[in-house]
Amino acid sequence: MIHPRVSLHQVACMDVPTAAFIAHCQTIGVQEMTLVTPLLFQPGETEAALTALAAGGTRCHTVNHPMAMGRRLDTVGAEESQGLARAIEIAAMLGAPNIYLVSGGRGQLLWDEAADRFARLVAPCLGLAREHGVRLLVETASHLNADMHIAHTLDDTIRLAEIAGIGVCIELAACWFEGGLSEKFRRAMPLTGLVQISDYVPGDRATPNRAVPGDGMMPNEWLLRELLDAGYAGVFDLELVGPRIAAEGGFAATSRAAENLSELLVKLGA
Repeated sequence: MIHPRVSLHQVACMDVPTAAFIAHCQTIGVQEMTLVTPLLFQPGETEAALTALAAGGTRCHTVNHPMAMGRRLDTVGAEESQGLARAIEIAAMLGAPNIYLVSGGRGQLLWDEAADRFARLVAPCLGLAREHGVRLLVETASHLNADMHIAHTLDDTIRLAEIAGIGVCIELAACWFEGGLSEKFRRAMPLTGLVQISDYVPGDRATPNRAVPGDGMMPNEWLLRELLDAGYAGVFDLELVGPRIAAEGGFAATSRAAENLSELLVKLGA
C-alpha cells in the first residue's frame, strides 16, 4: 500500500497524455500528484484531467509552471505574468493549492537584479493567487540549469521567495549536498509548501539525470527525518526525470519509487 504522503510528478511520464498519467496514479494507489502546465496548456488536456480526477482516488496538490523556461529575465515581459495568471486559473479548476515555479535565466543581470525582475513578473498575479487560494512557490534547481533559473542553493531560494513574497519548494536533488541543512530546513519551513525527492548516482555529470530513491547515494532517510522534525507536514513529491528514468520507463520507475518512498515514510513514522 502506498503511503498517503507520496506524490508523483508528471514529468516522469511526459510521453503520455495527462489522463493516462492520472490513471496510472489511481492504478498503483498514489493519492497525490503534481501536474505540469506544458501539457495542461495544450488543447483539451485540462478538461481531460478534470474528467480523470473526477473518478477519485487521487488529487492534484501542485501545478508546476516553468515560467520563462529557457528565457532571459532581462528580455521577458508581461506575457510571462499572463502565463502565470493562466496557470493559477487552471490550478484553481483542478483544486490544486500550490503552483511552483522556476524563475527564468538571469541573462546579463546580476543576481539581485534578476531576483527583482522575477518579483516584478510575479507581482501582478499575487492577488489572483490569493483570490483562488493558490500558493505560489519557487524551487531550488541545479546550477546546471542557470539558463532557466537563478536559485541554486536553499539559501538563495529562501531569499528569492522572500523578495517575491511567495513560498518555497525544496528540491532535495539540488541542495542535499549543502552544509547546515538542519538549520536551513527550519529556516525555510514557514515558507515551504512542497518537498521533492529523488536520488543521485555517483558519477552522473549531466542534468537532468535523477534516480529512483534507493538507487543512489543521497541520504534520503536523514533528509526526510530532518524535514519531519522541522515540522514539514506536506507530501513528498517524486520528481523523476532523465535517461535513467526513460530507460526503465516512466510508469515502472514511478511505481518502484512510490513503493520505496512509502517504505521509508512508514519507517520514519510519517
